[in-house]
Amino acid sequence: MSIKRKRRFHAEVATSSLSDIMFFLLLFFLIISTLANPNVIKMALPKAKSNEKTNKQYISLSVTEDKKFYIDKQAVAFEELETTLMSKMNKEKDQTVIVRIPFNLQVQDLVDVLQIGVKNNLKFVIATSPK
Repeated sequence: MSIKRKRRFHAEVATSSLSDIMFFLLLFFLIISTLANPNVIKMALPKAKSNEKTNKQYISLSVTEDKKFYIDKQAVAFEELETTLMSKMNKEKDQTVIVRIPFNLQVQDLVDVLQIGVKNNLKFVIATSPK
C-alpha cells in the first residue's frame, strides 16, 4: 500500500511589504537629493531665460545683501577674498567659481568680485534662477 501526499510544500516569499519599503526609500532619496548642495547660502538670485547646470567641480562664492562674502559657507573678508580663492584653486586645477549674488545688490559689488577673477585668470560663472 503506497501513501501519497495530497499537497506539496511550496516555498513562498511575502512581497506585499517590499513595495512599501521601496516607496519609502525612493521618497527618502528624493528628499535628500534636494538638500545635496551643502555649500549654498539661500538668497534671491537674478533671473535668466536659460540656465545651464555644471557637473564640474566648483567653488561657491556667495555675497549676501549686507555685503558679507562666503567661500563654500566659510565667511571671508573682502580683503582676504583673493588669497583664499587662490589657495582653494591651487589645491585642484580646472575649477570654476560660481558667484551667487542677490539680484538687488549694486552692479559695482559684482564688478569688484569679477575683477579678482580677471586679474588671476579664473573661470567665473554667475548663478541665476529660472524665470
